[in-house]
Amino acid sequence: MRGLFGRRSARRERHRRLPPASARSRGPGAERTTEPGTSEDAGQPPPRKRRFRLPFGPRTVAGEVFVLQVTVIVLLMVAVVIAFVLHARWDNIRQARKQALAVARTFAQSPEVISALDGKNPTAKLQPRAQAVRAATDVSYVVVWKPDGIRVTAPEPGLIGKRVSGPFKDVVEEAREGRSTTETLQAAPGPTVNSAVPVNNPDGTLIGLVSTGVTVSRVNQGVKNQLPVLLMSAAGALALASGSSALVSRRLRRQTHGLGTEEMTRMYEHHDAVLHAVREGVLILDDTGRLVLVNNEARRLLELPEDAEGRRVDEVGLGAGMAALLASGRTASDEVHLAGGRLLAVNVRSTRGGEGPRGRVATLRDTTELHALEGRAEGARERLRLLYEAGVRVGTTLDVVRTAEELTEVAVPRFADFATVELLDPVLRGEEPTAARTDIRRAAISGIRDDVPLRPVGETVRSVTVPSTGQAVEESGQAVLETDLREAHDWLAHNPEHGRRALEYGIRSLISTPLRARGKVLGTADFWRTDQSEPYDEEDLAFAEELTARAAVSIDNARRYTRENAMAVTLQRSLLPRGLPEQDALEVASRYRPTRAGVGGDWFDVIPLPGARVALVVGDVVGHGLHAAATMGRLRTAVLNFSSLDLTPEELLAHLDELVDRIDQDQTAESNGAMVTGATCLYAIYDSVSGRCTVARAGHPGPALVLPDGTVEYPDVPVGLPLGLGGAPFETAELLLPRDSRLVLFTDGLVEDRERDIDDGLALLHETLTGHPGRSPEETCRAVLDALLPAEPSDDVALLVARARVLAPDRVAQWDVPADSGAVAPLRAKVNHKLTEWGLEEASFTTELILSELVTNAIRYGSEPIRVRLLYQTSLTCEVADGSSTSPHLRRAAATEEGGRGLFLVAQLAERWGTRYTPHGKVMWTEQNLHPEGNSAEQDADSLLDQWNEQL
Repeated sequence: MRGLFGRRSARRERHRRLPPASARSRGPGAERTTEPGTSEDAGQPPPRKRRFRLPFGPRTVAGEVFVLQVTVIVLLMVAVVIAFVLHARWDNIRQARKQALAVARTFAQSPEVISALDGKNPTAKLQPRAQAVRAATDVSYVVVWKPDGIRVTAPEPGLIGKRVSGPFKDVVEEAREGRSTTETLQAAPGPTVNSAVPVNNPDGTLIGLVSTGVTVSRVNQGVKNQLPVLLMSAAGALALASGSSALVSRRLRRQTHGLGTEEMTRMYEHHDAVLHAVREGVLILDDTGRLVLVNNEARRLLELPEDAEGRRVDEVGLGAGMAALLASGRTASDEVHLAGGRLLAVNVRSTRGGEGPRGRVATLRDTTELHALEGRAEGARERLRLLYEAGVRVGTTLDVVRTAEELTEVAVPRFADFATVELLDPVLRGEEPTAARTDIRRAAISGIRDDVPLRPVGETVRSVTVPSTGQAVEESGQAVLETDLREAHDWLAHNPEHGRRALEYGIRSLISTPLRARGKVLGTADFWRTDQSEPYDEEDLAFAEELTARAAVSIDNARRYTRENAMAVTLQRSLLPRGLPEQDALEVASRYRPTRAGVGGDWFDVIPLPGARVALVVGDVVGHGLHAAATMGRLRTAVLNFSSLDLTPEELLAHLDELVDRIDQDQTAESNGAMVTGATCLYAIYDSVSGRCTVARAGHPGPALVLPDGTVEYPDVPVGLPLGLGGAPFETAELLLPRDSRLVLFTDGLVEDRERDIDDGLALLHETLTGHPGRSPEETCRAVLDALLPAEPSDDVALLVARARVLAPDRVAQWDVPADSGAVAPLRAKVNHKLTEWGLEEASFTTELILSELVTNAIRYGSEPIRVRLLYQTSLTCEVADGSSTSPHLRRAAATEEGGRGLFLVAQLAERWGTRYTPHGKVMWTEQNLHPEGNSAEQDADSLLDQWNEQL
């Protein structure tokens, strides 16, 4: 079959052979051609010249298309011109505002303006400058006026000395606050852009204002200059677009010209064949509502009689809804109507035939099965979307209760009207659920309303819903579906009061599913629906099981994290100092803030040392969790042990560095990957006698020093490599701490965060500490954490603040002792006199005995110089220094030995004793408790002598 487009060339050829339209209009005989001058030509008017015709008619489609295109083009051109004018005007006004403000600021910031305004005749100095600036910058005026509104300069001399026009008090108030103003005013030349800039004395007081203005007429002139060019461009574009539209319309008319009867008949045959072959019903109605055409599919779908064509739609047995739609004459798009047990999607459109009367066409499509499939598919898609959303929203935190709340929030209202979660008590504590029966506590509840008559959060629910349901969930772990709770007699019998209130409220259906993860039942999740929703069915039960299965894994993860975090916190708290030790050298306050992401390795310590000294330690272990807490405990224990040897800060860090290296070697040998290298530490020793503090650090942030006057500085402390890297010695810095100065030690978590650089953190810490000389260490800790610690820190923080105390000179006594045994007796007399001066007569016997033994050992086994020092604090410290590095050892002397009992007596009489080494020898020291409980010193001496009674 040859189609319409396949015969286009043949139609064009026939069109070329057709005679003119005037000849065809005269009938069959008009097809003959005649010679000029014959009788047929007699009396005929001479042929007229062919007139120019438009390529389209005014009532043709091509003509309408042309008119529409031209109209759109004209509207676009008008819109472009208007937009350009408005934009140009706005841009020029903006430039005028900038120009006026810039000129005013430049003039106001001129030094001569301030001096002139303070002078006797400011107009004489400023008027010429204002006129010169106005002429040079092309502004309309430059006016200098005082805060009371009196003009100093003006474009017209007659206005000088007069008050500025319009309200100016708001402008003056803005100027007093140091702000400039720019606004459009109605002036004599017309609307003017006016800018006012304050002129201030060096002390900040307002002495005048400078106002400049640019008239809007100047702005509009620039727009007018550009408008002719724009209009000419728009006219050219309009002409070009109109010509293009004319060519397109002519082409359209040519393509629809010359269709003959044969082609039209063939097109109708094709149309009729397609009309009755499609699987879509077609109805054509006239304007009176009669059926003009009905295809076969429409007859089948509507079960129309054979003589339906020509009858009205309300006479062929259609349903009321379908007949009303077809007879109404309104347009419809995919309206679903029931006809003959089928759901039909109906589309109604109006037809306008050029060769026939107006009417309507209706198409019918059977969507019965499609609706059923779409309903099931949409339900499945909604459940998949809800499952996906649950995977995203449930388990965002590692908190058990919050995870349960997220599950209920996801289920309401898209799956349930109310949702509750009950968890076993061990699960809420982070413990492993056991086979023993335990209480179930409501952990979360969500609903479409707040007045639901269900047990509140925190209340114990011994059975999940009803005895049978609770038993099923707890023992068999199977989900339970209650389609209609009014028929759940066991549930009503279990708790009649709560059941009656729930039914009166309107709750009708329930699904109770176990929260099972890794073979353990953690609790139950209950989904409730009221009588306003469809009751649950088996498909809903399967979905609820899938939803709770995913949520149970998140709850179990949160439970395990809670358990591990509790273990880590317990371990860390056991390793951190429970309280700060008592000492007289420093007033100390501390804070530790763990991160929610897990327990970290930050730690601190305050270690009393002999000789009125205190060691301050702050450290940080890389990582979080149990390993970091355990490593922190090992390092803290090591520092305590090393400090008992009274090592200098650099020596202690060197030993700690070697320890970390050995730990890492052991970890590498075990292949567990938990490395310690990278830990940092700061160690400082403060001597309250001299007021000096020796500091060394291994990769740790340096301290901040708050002086008594409130100023803050960061002392320059040499930084060493982090622990475990080795290869370089550690260096120390000696700081002089005045009385009441504060030393602030901290870990990097205080000053560094994901959203804050360490330099910004140090600057903020400096700002927080500055200007508060009277703060106590406790107040300083509180202020620092409030200012620097974010709501959810990404790293744990350790903070240590120590206020320096200096031992008074009258509480220190010192003597040089010659290396002669005869010097011991005079020394005892001096010590006894000093103790009497201090009011410590009761401790004189014990002190004399201790010093006698220590000095005798120094004279006998040591070397010069020998020096004795007494320090009076809450305890009495005795120090004997000599130039020998040999340390005596405590031992028990045999019964036959004459010596060897001196150190034993010292150890028994003193509360603590020991030896520390100095660059020039050693120091033997003892500490005595000045408030002993029990017997006196004489009784203590007698008890010591009694220890040898059995051997003598």
